[in-house]
Amino acid sequence: MSSVPANASVMDSIYRHQRHIYDLTRRYYLLGRNDLIAALRPPAGGTVLEIGCGTARNLVLTAKRYPDARLFGIDISAEMLKSATATVSNNRVDRRVSLAQGDATRFDAAELFGIARFDRVFFSYSLSMIPGWEAALHQAIRCVAPGGELHVVDFGQQTALPRWFGKGLKAWLARFHVTPRENLGDAMAAIAKTTHGELHFSTLYRDYARIGHIRLPSA
Repeated sequence: MSSVPANASVMDSIYRHQRHIYDLTRRYYLLGRNDLIAALRPPAGGTVLEIGCGTARNLVLTAKRYPDARLFGIDISAEMLKSATATVSNNRVDRRVSLAQGDATRFDAAELFGIARFDRVFFSYSLSMIPGWEAALHQAIRCVAPGGELHVVDFGQQTALPRWFGKGLKAWLARFHVTPRENLGDAMAAIAKTTHGELHFSTLYRDYARIGHIRLPSA
């Protein structure tokens, strides 16, 4: 179940060199990531899983903001995980952060980390790069503990921005296999309904980005 599919090679080819400048360049247009981290608020001693952790930038900031939380991250790209491992070590949070390679649509958290469910699970600009993004959402909600939350931030549809801007952004993102998910809100609403969860969903920066979370009922 945790075997890595062929499209891992696609991500490795994209990030083999980009991973070295990823955080420096993405800080200017991956907006809302810090908003998501601030909203996590895991319980004392809680567990947090990031799906598509990339360079581990978010995991390190989460570890520093919530010093008693235990952090976990998966990514399909072995190249990105090289940077993630270095980032975690350089920031001296390697004792609290565990990393593993896995497919977002069908990973086995218990096999990878010895933990099946987490207090918080999140995607930060990774759903727009996952071909089976809806399957990834369903897989993620299965990893959320009772009373826990699934958080997402990703590109919006730029509905309140000039048309040329949205068109140009999407064309540029497509060069990196990034596709903003127009139906993200609907997909999260459907999951919230089937799990009896509570959904909070909104746009950021004139719909440049969309952010939301589902809180599951307690057991």
